[in-house]
Formats: sequence, structure tokens, C-alpha cells
Amino acid sequence: MKLLFASDSFKGSLTSEQTIELLTKAAHEVFGDCETSGVPVADGGEGTASAIVTAMKGNLIKCNVHGPLMETVEASYGVFDGDKAVIEMSAASGLPLVPFEKRNPMNTTTYGTGEMILNALELGYRNLSIAIGGSATNDGGMGCARALGVRFLDESGNELEGFGKDLIRVRSIDTSGLDKRLNDCTITVMCDVTNPLCGKDGATWTFGAQKGASREIQEELEKGMCNYRDVIFESFGIDCDKMQGAGAAGGLGAALSVFLNGTMKSGIEAVLDLIRFDERLDGVDLIVTGEGRTDWQSCFGKVMQGIGVRAKNHGIPVLGLSGSLGKDAMDICNYGISSLMTTVNAPMSLEEALQNAESLYYEGALRMFRFVKAGMECNKN
Repeated sequence: MKLLFASDSFKGSLTSEQTIELLTKAAHEVFGDCETSGVPVADGGEGTASAIVTAMKGNLIKCNVHGPLMETVEASYGVFDGDKAVIEMSAASGLPLVPFEKRNPMNTTTYGTGEMILNALELGYRNLSIAIGGSATNDGGMGCARALGVRFLDESGNELEGFGKDLIRVRSIDTSGLDKRLNDCTITVMCDVTNPLCGKDGATWTFGAQKGASREIQEELEKGMCNYRDVIFESFGIDCDKMQGAGAAGGLGAALSVFLNGTMKSGIEAVLDLIRFDERLDGVDLIVTGEGRTDWQSCFGKVMQGIGVRAKNHGIPVLGLSGSLGKDAMDICNYGISSLMTTVNAPMSLEEALQNAESLYYEGALRMFRFVKAGMECNKN
């Protein structure tokens, strides 16, 4: 019997790597002599670089860049296979980097994300995958583009710094100084939202509040974003309101597409391709996946959906072991997941579940594998 373990991390408790260790231990306890392997996975959000580096035996590169408030932060990104780099924009421009009392997307920038890309270029990496979840920004990606040589000019021809408050002041865009090494790059943008740049479903109105913007600030940012959209259209003939994902990460999706010629791709699909997941399925009899909480959202570009669909295409059953189940959790069974189990074994608080996550997960894995073993014995009879 050959088993493959590929679970998302359980935020606040277990890493993807820990789930592999616990599943391996439980499988051998129940089945004895069985073949097991595991691969860390993520959906393009937090932990993506680490998961891919572990799966592909790559390395993490550290570099000092500017954070959302232009403070100095130490960020890291993953490299593997000689010329591939995976960058999480949240490492340089993420919301957790901004103290709660200072959260205001008028004053934040993606400049540090551009510096991470620049660092990767300087080290010779030309195949870049950029995960753009978890941003603190609503600058249209101006900061990122500026770090790479794009100049955003006001009506007097003065260069703007690239904060959210600068959107309204953009009158022209000069790309003549864009780093020429980008011409040799393949850039994949890991993005699971389809929001346009502007409007009620755009960057500002959909995500601005969670980044600290009041309604009044959102109104100002939206005016600025509409101005920015219009200048892009006038300069490049690209309508960012018709571009799915342009509004991701406060408009970074638009900048990566317009200025860097990036290609949008589902985060989990990009990750599974990068770790060559399909090549790991040869001879596998059963896959175990999971996440901290499974609910209706799990069917929209999350790890379990991605794993389930790939496995279904290869005729391999998949079981889900999750911390808890929420509304419409069983909908995930429409995407190749055979069934679900939870790690919790009694009514308990979230705090208690997190504190005992390791033992609960292991016991849950034992229960799950014992069910599998019972099914195997039934089949013999």
C-alpha cells in the first residue's frame, strides 16, 4: 500500500511538515509495512515559499528591504531548480508588518516587494512566481514597479513615491527605466481573487477596510485608483477594470500584469505545478490532505480542492483530515475528496484545540486509518 500525504498547514498550530510526520507515524502503526511519502503544500498564501522550498529541496534567501511604511525589514524568498524563485509579497508588504494603530493604506507601499524581485534578478533568477496575498497596501502596485525602475509622475513632472495617497496625483507613467532583465523573465502571479481594479468589487472597496481604511479614506483611495486606471489606459491601452485579478493586493495584480507582463494563475495550481505534484502520484493508492478548517471557502482555490481535483484525474481516492468543519464543508467532496474527518474528539474551545493540536491530529489520523483498514478487510470478505 502506497500513501501520499499533502496537507495544508493548520494556522497557529501545525505546519504542513508536521502533518506529514504525524500521518507517517499513524500509518505505520495501523498498517505496519506500508510505503509513505509526503510533500508540503500551500495555496499561494502565507507559507508558500517555505512549502515549495521544502518540497523541492531548495533554499531561502534573506534580504533587507523596505516594509509597508518604508521601514527596514528582513524578508526571505525561496529559490530552487537553478533559476526559479518564489516570492511572497507579504514578506515585505504584508499587513502583519504594520502596527494596528498605524494601519492606513494611504500610507503604505509595495516598494519592498519590488526590492525582493530586484534581489532575485541580481542573483540570476529569471523564472519568478509571486504570491500576492495578505497585503497591507492599496497603492496600485506603484511602489513595487517604482523599485524596478518605473517612474510615476505628477502634473509638474515630479516623481511620486508610490504610496496609496499618490494614486490621485499620477498624470503620466515612464517605463523607460524598467529593469531590462525583466525582459528575460517568466513571471507567474499567484492570485485567487478575480476583482477588477476599481468599482464596488475593486481593490479599495473590497479589501480597503481590512487594511485600516475608514469609509472616508476608501472614498479618497477609490478616486485615486480610478485616476490611476485612466492613466494606465491612456498610456498602454489596457483597461484594468476588465482584467481579472487586477485588484488583488491593493492593485499589485494590475502592476505585475501591466508593467512586468505577469500571468495570473490560481495559487494552488501554481504551487502544485512547481512541486511537480502529478509526478508524485505514480503508484499511489491513497492521498491524505487537510487544513485547519474546511467550509464552503475550501472549494475556491484552496489546497484541498487542488489536491482533490488532481487526484481524481488520476483515479486516486483522497481523504481529508481537518481541524474543524464549517458551513457546507461536504461540498469539497464534489472536487475529488472522498470524505472528511476532524481532529477534535470532543466539544472544546479553539484555544484548547490549538494547545493540543499535535496529539489531537495524531489520534484523528489513527481513527481515520483504522476506518481505511476496516474497509480493506470488508473488501477481502
